[in-house]
Amino acid sequence: MPSLRIIALPLAKARPSALLVSRPLVYYHFNLAPPGAAEKNKSWTNRMLNKLTTVAADAWANFGKAPEGSWKLRLYQHGERLVDRIDFEELALKGVDPSLAPSLRNRGIAGKPLEGLSGSDQKSEERPPVIRLIYPPSLYSSLSTPLSDESVHPSLSHLRVLLDSRGPRHRRGFYLWMMITPLTFPLTIIPVIPNIPFFFCAWRSWSHYKAYKSSQYLSSLIDQGFVHPEPNRELDELYRLFSPPAPNANSALSNCCQVSSSDKRGKPENASDCNLKSISSSTADSNAGPVPHHLLLSRGAVPRILELFSLPDSAAADMYRAMEQVRVRLQAEPR
Repeated sequence: MPSLRIIALPLAKARPSALLVSRPLVYYHFNLAPPGAAEKNKSWTNRMLNKLTTVAADAWANFGKAPEGSWKLRLYQHGERLVDRIDFEELALKGVDPSLAPSLRNRGIAGKPLEGLSGSDQKSEERPPVIRLIYPPSLYSSLSTPLSDESVHPSLSHLRVLLDSRGPRHRRGFYLWMMITPLTFPLTIIPVIPNIPFFFCAWRSWSHYKAYKSSQYLSSLIDQGFVHPEPNRELDELYRLFSPPAPNANSALSNCCQVSSSDKRGKPENASDCNLKSISSSTADSNAGPVPHHLLLSRGAVPRILELFSLPDSAAADMYRAMEQVRVRLQAEPR
């Protein structure tokens, strides 16, 4: 079976005092569809869903090509801004298609015999999928597992905590938007303009449903031992090269070394005094309260990550969106 993988990119750490109730903010890139899986999965239901999805995506893309000032272009721009506000965790889970990923059925689990397969196919089906969970080792070495089982690697336990927290959330979202959708039916009497609220509610319901099913599928993969953590030193090096400076130390250093423009004759402090003051200031801040969250990776690392793992260019937009959302969340947190 071709190599399948999940790439874990931690974007912010949890406060040390809140590890039991909080977790690092991690972006996951899921690559669980083997080459040629789309051609092999040709059931009538999947063909219709793929066709409808393609038609809807093409229609939405054409809205973005509408003339300047038209309602189609304005709707497209508002819609894209709305997508940027959807949790990046939901968008990542929604991108997993269990119908294209390795099947968990008919694998001889629980001692049941495999039926309806030839000898070569049966041997292929008996081999369990090996899904690599790629992570930067230095960032996870200092994290404790949020699960009661200390033998579980932190990278795997944090993924499990994410799935356990997102699953019920998307299940509730699916039913909520399903109940709201019928309320938009009366808007169909408006001529010319399509029923945008109906399509939006249906789309949000479908998005939550896909994320919910994906979280269930990924949890099953972990339960059955198909996901194996794998450290990646090259990814670790990218975190070292593109790690933003800590906000406390950076602000203290800039405040210390800045020379007032109104006092041209004042002597600036030397570098050693400046460094000493910045270190003492940062130490005082850390002793005064819990260390605030800070970003672990800058935007400049995205092209290098795409190159390292041979990811498509479309993955860059997802990573940039996740970084921006994490930045906004950190700013909104109480200090």
